[in-house]
Amino acid sequence: MRGVVGVAGAAATTVLGNVGDDVEVLGLHVSPDLDSILYALAGLADESRGWGRGGETWRALETVRELGGEEWFALGDLDLGLHLVRTQALRDGEPLSVVTVRLGAALGVETRLLPATDDRLRTWLDTPAGTFPFQEWFVARGHRDEVDAVRYEGEDAARPAPRTLEALAAADLILLAPSNPYVSIGPILAVRELREALAARRVPCVAVSPLIGGRAVKGPADRMLRRLAGGSSPRHVAACYKGLIDALVVDEADADDLDGLGDVRPIVTRTLMSDDDARRRLAEVALGAVPA
Repeated sequence: MRGVVGVAGAAATTVLGNVGDDVEVLGLHVSPDLDSILYALAGLADESRGWGRGGETWRALETVRELGGEEWFALGDLDLGLHLVRTQALRDGEPLSVVTVRLGAALGVETRLLPATDDRLRTWLDTPAGTFPFQEWFVARGHRDEVDAVRYEGEDAARPAPRTLEALAAADLILLAPSNPYVSIGPILAVRELREALAARRVPCVAVSPLIGGRAVKGPADRMLRRLAGGSSPRHVAACYKGLIDALVVDEADADDLDGLGDVRPIVTRTLMSDDDARRRLAEVALGAVPA
């Protein structure tokens, strides 16, 4: 994402964010994916942890723990401020998209960030141990349970947030980030009109595989693909986006496993985003799919 913004420019980039893993913690509305994007674009992200804000402190959580409160979802002191402002605005009747744009502006983010929908849409996972909302499965249970099925509560009624369809229609290229197809990209595509707009696109749509050598850099994407799609090769990733993508960017480690992609064009490069230069190189390759 930062690589894309660095190449394409902040003003030319619109990011549609997943709200399927939003959760209420201690009475506060938390939007983990939107917040991670905001912090990254604002240069505030904690690079070592891979989530939350850098320079975070945990005094409030210590008090919560002392008082026997809900502590399984760690909210840092700096992070709490954002959730307080968001929750108050939502309770005052503002839609999530309006609140998100305002938070981005306050943090100095020039890139337009929009939630996929302002409606309630939540990811649930069916596992051998039971059915869990995303954050309970991912955080509280450490995503140790294998996943038998994924569903998106509210998808039938979810409408695209304002300006999301316009952003897709005006795009020169649509890029699907190297994220888990089921729990990061899937909730966005669960918004029917967004999926239909992507299927009817008139510009290239490029997905970046989240796997290197068939394995996830972090998280359970490879395990989920093997169980739900039957494997973790590039063709299994591409199958998650059937009819929605024109090209798939895959790592050099997967260059010998490109059978079965059909009409999807493989683009082979190094995909590990280890630093800013690596992020920029990957973005240049992905954005290079735009015809000259």
